[in-house]
Amino acid sequence: MVDLATRRSASPSPHKASPNLVEMNWDPITRIVGSLGIFTKIDFENRQVAECHSTSSIFRGYSIFMKGKDPRDSHFITSRICGICGDNHATCSVYAQNMAYSIKPPPLADWIINLGEAAEYMFDHNIFQDNLVGVDFCEQMVKETNPSVWVKAQRTPARNSDAHGYRTIADIMTALNPFSGEFYRETLIVSRYTREMFSLMEGRHVHPSTLYPGGVGTVPSNQLFTEYLTRLVRYAEFMKKCVPLHDDLFDFFYEALPGYEEVGRRRILLGCWGAFQDPNYCDYNYKHMTDWGRKMFVTPGVVVDGKLVTTDLVDINLQIRILRGQSYYEDWDNCETFVKTDPLGNPVDQKHPWNQTTIPRPQKRDFDKNYSWVMCPRWLDKSSGDHLPLDTGGGAFARLFSTALAGLVDMNGYVKATGDSVKINLPKTALKPAVEFEWKVPKWSNAIERDRARTYFQAYCAAAAYYFLEQAFTEIQAGRTKTFTPFEVPDEAIGCGFHEAVRGVLSHHLVIKDKKIANYHPYPPTPWNATPRDDFGTPGPYEDAVQNTPIFEENGPDKFKGIDIMRAVRSFDPCLPCGVHMYVGGGKTVKSMHSPMFGASRKQQP
Repeated sequence: MVDLATRRSASPSPHKASPNLVEMNWDPITRIVGSLGIFTKIDFENRQVAECHSTSSIFRGYSIFMKGKDPRDSHFITSRICGICGDNHATCSVYAQNMAYSIKPPPLADWIINLGEAAEYMFDHNIFQDNLVGVDFCEQMVKETNPSVWVKAQRTPARNSDAHGYRTIADIMTALNPFSGEFYRETLIVSRYTREMFSLMEGRHVHPSTLYPGGVGTVPSNQLFTEYLTRLVRYAEFMKKCVPLHDDLFDFFYEALPGYEEVGRRRILLGCWGAFQDPNYCDYNYKHMTDWGRKMFVTPGVVVDGKLVTTDLVDINLQIRILRGQSYYEDWDNCETFVKTDPLGNPVDQKHPWNQTTIPRPQKRDFDKNYSWVMCPRWLDKSSGDHLPLDTGGGAFARLFSTALAGLVDMNGYVKATGDSVKINLPKTALKPAVEFEWKVPKWSNAIERDRARTYFQAYCAAAAYYFLEQAFTEIQAGRTKTFTPFEVPDEAIGCGFHEAVRGVLSHHLVIKDKKIANYHPYPPTPWNATPRDDFGTPGPYEDAVQNTPIFEENGPDKFKGIDIMRAVRSFDPCLPCGVHMYVGGGKTVKSMHSPMFGASRKQQP
């Protein structure tokens, strides 16, 4: 077994003797889908995080109570897993059911689902990027954590001011101030009409009412797609301002703080399960999954050290391993094996989601033993034998990386993968001419590049939606308006769905016996990103990205906010933060923080 403890996950033992090592813990950084705790030891003398543990304190148990249910209910049930990306779960569950029931929806149904999911990415990435992550880069936060950077921002011209209208970097930061900032308020309006776009396609959010295995219940019409288009044109115009604005902001941090590329940096180990089916190729048949997976409009792939090692969904599926690691569960090696071979005759490991049995074992948190309710999803690299702790880069980063390197996507010029970049073309809008953006494969997997990718993928989705609309209008004009294929539930079957939740990889694995669910395991991005140490002692991605990250914040331990740590963690898009509690040294509570609206007014700050 090759040691995966790279520079970004080096052993913290040399720091333990440091007299200046200070324990600083944020628990919970509360999220929509649970509570995230980040426990660190910081070496203030060397300005570096010496050690990090990531914990989750909430047990969900969907894999337990799904058993025995009617499989046709699985997309309704699993959409309740999350109050943010429930539609992603519903979509992924429908994909798994389509496979299990051996059905192919009419093409128009897939185009409608693609339009709905594109709108979901636009909405969620927008509100997270500018109403949550953006706060970490706003005037009030920068003034409080890096006053010298604020001074530089005031005298640094914005290179793309002609595109976004802000003269200096300081003007951009001020525009990001919560509630008072102009750009912050504008993005809230964007969030409203992108949510309308989604609801036009799938009925409601967050639990779609017109999404089913076999197709959709949406009534297609020229009017429906035109209403979507009017909002899409407005969004495309917004993105022509948004992309250059974020480029200016993120480039400035590299220039103002030399070495900032190390914040949140880890080895480039990325997973993308692909998104947006092409109904001209996708039949949801497992035996054909390699081929139709490569036709997806976001290319599935695993990237190891910057190189694309596979785009084969069958290979991706078979090499998924769920390790217990330092989590609050018992192993299931001696439990039932639900699936011994896949439909192609390939052996399926006992550690695969198809065969997982969830056995919770609540216990006291102990960083030397077990400390989290998150298990340890890993991807087995057959060439090295390593169980790789893949991350999603917040979703957008891995999607763009895999798609760019594969060079397979070409949506009629709207989006084109080149082999080392992705070109995104947005047509003329009301006030702005046609624009081409190009996301280029970066040198690092770090906080800044994860955040940057999120903006570019918003533009990617807008361009893709133009293409999907063209296909939907073509179906309507040809009179092909069918959106549902009838089906029957088989006595026994297996299925798997591969999709991308907003913040990354999403898979659902389904086993049916006697027309009921015998086993069901959904694996969204958070379990991949937030894992504790695994069976081999390898840190999870949050831990790895924070551990050894340098500290640029100018405050000392007494006023330390941990802004560099928060930027590293939030770059993975771990849902919506609303509260923080800080503990310093020896388990003694020094200060408690609760700042869901940082910057709303000075009086509200702790």
